[in-house]
Formats: sequence, C-alpha cells, structure tokens
Amino acid sequence: MSKAAGRLPRTSKVPFGGDYNPEQWPEEVWKEDYRLFDAARIDTVTLGVFTWALTQPAPDVYDFSTLDRIVARAAAEGRNICLATGTGAHPAWLARAHPEVTRVDFEGRRHRYGQRHNSCPSSPVFRRLSAELARRVAARYADNPAVVAWHVGNEYGGACYCDLCAAGFRDWLRRKYGTLEALNTAWYTTFWSHTFTDWAEIEPPSALTEHWRGPNHTAFQGITLDYLRFMSDAMLANFIDEKAAIRESSDLPVTTNFMGMYRPIDYHRWAPHLDFASWDNYPPDDRSPAWMALTHDLMRGLKDGQPFWLMEQTPSYTASRDVNPLKRPGVMRLWSWQAVAHGADAVLFFQMRASRGACEKYHGAVIGHAGRDDTRVFREVAALGAELERLGGATLGARTPARVALLFDWDSWWALEISDGPSRLVRYQQVVHAYYRALWEAGVDVDVVAVTADLSRYDVVVAPALHMLKGDLAQRLTEVAARGGSVLTTFLSARVDEDDQAFLMDIPGPLGPLMGIRIDEWDAREADVVNPVRLGDGDDAREVGSRLVFELVIPQGAEVVGTYQADFYAGTPAVTRNRFGAGEGWYVATGLDQAGVSWVVRRVLARHDLLGPYPDVPELETTLRVAPDGTRLRFLLNHSAEPVEVAAIWAGTDLVTGETVTPGQPLRLAGYGVLVLREEG
Repeated sequence: MSKAAGRLPRTSKVPFGGDYNPEQWPEEVWKEDYRLFDAARIDTVTLGVFTWALTQPAPDVYDFSTLDRIVARAAAEGRNICLATGTGAHPAWLARAHPEVTRVDFEGRRHRYGQRHNSCPSSPVFRRLSAELARRVAARYADNPAVVAWHVGNEYGGACYCDLCAAGFRDWLRRKYGTLEALNTAWYTTFWSHTFTDWAEIEPPSALTEHWRGPNHTAFQGITLDYLRFMSDAMLANFIDEKAAIRESSDLPVTTNFMGMYRPIDYHRWAPHLDFASWDNYPPDDRSPAWMALTHDLMRGLKDGQPFWLMEQTPSYTASRDVNPLKRPGVMRLWSWQAVAHGADAVLFFQMRASRGACEKYHGAVIGHAGRDDTRVFREVAALGAELERLGGATLGARTPARVALLFDWDSWWALEISDGPSRLVRYQQVVHAYYRALWEAGVDVDVVAVTADLSRYDVVVAPALHMLKGDLAQRLTEVAARGGSVLTTFLSARVDEDDQAFLMDIPGPLGPLMGIRIDEWDAREADVVNPVRLGDGDDAREVGSRLVFELVIPQGAEVVGTYQADFYAGTPAVTRNRFGAGEGWYVATGLDQAGVSWVVRRVLARHDLLGPYPDVPELETTLRVAPDGTRLRFLLNHSAEPVEVAAIWAGTDLVTGETVTPGQPLRLAGYGVLVLREEG
C-alpha cells in the first residue's frame, strides 16, 4: 500500500466545518444540525474524537452501531469526514481493569480514572488496545468515500512518572547512550556524587528525586532534559502505533491536532510521522495577532512549508481560562483568514453544537444550546462559509516564498527554562515572540523552522535565545553570513551543547567568530530594573529600555551599535554588528523592549531590501502565498477595529469581493477587514 507522507487530504476547496459530536444528541437533533450546516456552508466534519467508551463498551465487545449511523449520515449529507480513531480519552472500564493505565503525576501520585490526558504512554495495555481500536475503525470505514483523513488521538500532552515510564526511560537511555559511561559523561554525574553504576538506579526526575519547587527546578538539567525528550517520544510512539494500525487498511492522510507552541512535546520530532500538520488555535488573549501568526508559521514550518489544517478554533469564546473574552464582531472572520494567509488549507471549529453539560458547555459553538440560526455568531460563520465557497480551491497547496527564517527549538526552550541562572524570569516564548513580532510588524514573510532546517534559501536567519547549539548549526549559520546573508541572535544563545553542558570556550561559544565578540560576565536583575540602551548615532539615534539579563560584551572585531547607559558597565556594548565574509552577524546582549527589538530587526531587513509593503501602518498584516500554478495571492489583514486606507501596489482581483484592484488606487479596509488579492501581470 502506498504511503501518504507529506500529503494533504484531497479536497476541491478549503474545508470548512469542525468538530461534531452527534453521539451527545438524539438522532432527531442531527437532522436540524445538517439543515443549519447547509445554511452555513459547512462541508467538513471531524467525527468520533471521544468515542472509545461508545465503540468498545467492554474489554471484548466492539459496538459500532452508533458510529455507523453517524458516519453514514454525514456521508449521505455530502460532507467530507475527518474520522478520528476515538482514542482521545480511555474508558472507565479500562482504568478499572488495568489501574496501571492511568498516570502517576510529578508528585508521585497514582491517578484514578478521570479527565482525558490520563493514559500512561508506556502502558503495554494502553498501547495494545488503542492501536486495536484504530485498526478496527480504519478497517470498517476505509472504503467510505466521504472519509478524507484520519485523526489520531487528541491534543497529546502531559507527562507520566510511573514505574512503566521509568523502565521505558531506561530503555530509551540505553538506545541513546549505549553505555553507562557515556550517560554519566553526558549528565555530568561526577557532580554531587551522582555516578550511576547500574541502569536500574536511574529514576525519572520528579518532585521525589531531582526536583524542588516544581518541574523547572532541577539539580541535574541533563536528566530532566532527557526525560522531556523521552516523554515526547513515548507519546509519539502511541501515535505511530495507531497510524501503523490504520495503514493496514487505508493510505489516506493521517494527522493529530497539535497545540501550537506547546512546551511538553517537541513537534519537530513528531512532524516526519504526520502526513500533514494540524493544530488548534486558542491564543492566550484576544490581542495577539503576531502570536497567532508566529504559531501558524511554526505549524507550516513543521513539514518544510507544506500547508496545514486549522483543526480547531472557537467561533466566539473558550471555556478553559479564568477569563474567556468574546471575539468581537469580525474577529472570527479575520483570524480565520489570517490562518489561510499563513498556510492553512482548512478552517475548522470546535465545536459545531454546544455541549449541554460538563466542562465545555460554555465553550463557544457554531450552534448554541437553543439551536438558532439568527445569532450573530452563526451569521458570521455562515458569511465566512460563503466567502470560502467563493474562494474555491485558489489557495490549496499554496506556499509562502519567505526569505527570512526564524529558528524555533524545543531543546533550547527546555534547557533555558530549567537552567539555574542567569534568570528564571526569561521565558523562551516571550523572547522568540518579540523578534517575530518585529518581523511581523515590518510586513515580512517568515518561515519558522527547526535548527536542522536547510538555511541555504534564506537571506536573513533570526535565532532568538538559541540557548542550545547542536550538530553543525554553527557552521551552517556561518555559511549564511559568508555568502552575504545576515544572522541575528541574542543573549543566552550558544551557551550549551546538546547535553546541556557549557562550552569550554568564550561565550557565545562556537558562534563567537561569526558574532565577533566575547562575553566574560553577565548581570541579571528584577523585572522592574531597566537599563537604558542607546542605539545608533546622529539623527538615527534613540534610547530604549532593556531588562532581565545584561551581558557584558567585549568586541573582538565587531562594531558597536548600541551601548548600555547605566550601572558600572555603562558605555559598553549592548548590540553589535560583525562583518563576516559578504554578510553580517548581529548580537543583542540584553532583553531590549519591543521598540529596541524592532529597531535592530528593521536594520537587518533593510540591508536585504526586505521590509514589507506597508511597514509603518500599525496592525496591517501582509502575507504572500504562491499557488502550485504560480499564481500569487496577496493577503491584507486589518487587525485594528478602525478602518485603514493604503495605496494599492499590485494589480489584481479581490477574491473575497470580486472587485478589481489597480496600482495606486486607494484600498480601504474596514475594521478587522480582509483583502485577498490574486495578482495579475
């Protein structure tokens, strides 16, 4: 049977719909649901995500009668189906019959049945039964032409510290290191008399062993780092189990829904095993367009620029936070188009009909509890459905021709935040987001990629908080600059190797020659301590703030671009630029405020003429996708509640309205407005 690696589901347009749970409702409700789906142009439903207890009500009993009716009804109504294996949560009988299936938490407590992320990924019983259910689901529905993709599990996450995981961890370590001598070297176990003389002596790092004050406070970073890697791999093994079972009957594309910048799982390690990436977009608040853009670009970068599916978003509000703001009129439409602008080939919601009970009864839905079609939310969903219907297949398979790469690395994230020193106030996501936001505000298309990615096609590589430097990355970054590109990195970069051990050389380690600097000391202060930094000179000069970490830079050939203005290191470099080959290496030695980050980033971009078309129009986002036939699709997205007007630069047709656009004509975007231009000429 052929493999579907790197293949998206076959659809004629951007799939529109979402997570539908008819098993929660009597069948007379289904008829009304599909009438409303017709009104909203819903063409795709994700079915069966949480049906394990329904389809396997006892150890040796499989009952597909309800799922048969659900799938048959969706197919008869002409809907595409993304069919789940149903293993998003295990049933109560399984936990009762096999208590070892439930997880042990960080504090060492064995959990009983409950919640959903409660299955031990190392449990042989869980692995066997989850794969068997996937096998049976795939065999039963593989020939149904309505099924276009398989959905394994649901939002994998969390961690387990049980004896089964301890044994699995030891096996994982044997495969990685081969010998205890190699392991002891990697973990630096001569410190605190930690040398291991038998594999059985190794325990999972938890509150009972190496940790204090929580998961980020560990005596041995190497042990904790490897356990994070192991747990990510253990859950990946669960996905691979189910995918292999599906492959016995079907070669349709297989995915699972990621959660964006989710710390516990290294999605780069998972990406090769998914046929296409998909993710659930629930931003931290309703004021984070650059945060969402960063995450969309990260998801697109998982499979070398291949489009992804937006598997879930709320049409209105979530229910899982302390405060759950309502999306303002027009925002759901805007954020949906933003996903498409950054590479989404599907726009799907959670949930299609609001649950009546349990923890998601107040989570937003296309159809509310009253089942009305005249609510604002339903009308907005229906209007978006009509727009995507008019769009047709214009964006399917379209790629983003980025010349800027931003490196995102889970190992650096983990290593930085479990480190004792220099500052626990530094957060990897916040540093990365600051530099991405500067690129986003400048209107630049960005590929967010792994540190193993091919960098040869980029003019600019931005590597914020690249704490861990692995493999040949230093050489590849050097090659970017040598051929004329620019490399920008920041404080706390190139500090440790892949074992989280410090380089026995001047900071920034192997990047020292590229950056042309040396760092002997650093200072760390509370969040309210600001050291002003003076950037540039003459008319271009400005003063910005810096916080948290202040590295003391000694130039080794680099030009000083910005200097500290306070403390005993006043007048010393805070930002440097080093000529290297035909290119440059930029180093930012402190946590500049957003204005400072943007100042630096725009100077790097200007050298390559990479500033976007409207870099000085606040909250106006521009992106470009190029379709397989070469058609250029330009997206303009107004993230302000107020209208904005700019002069058109391109000629073409707005695929949302059908209106013609000519260069120089005024383009007026309403508050939260969208323009999708098919360029001509």
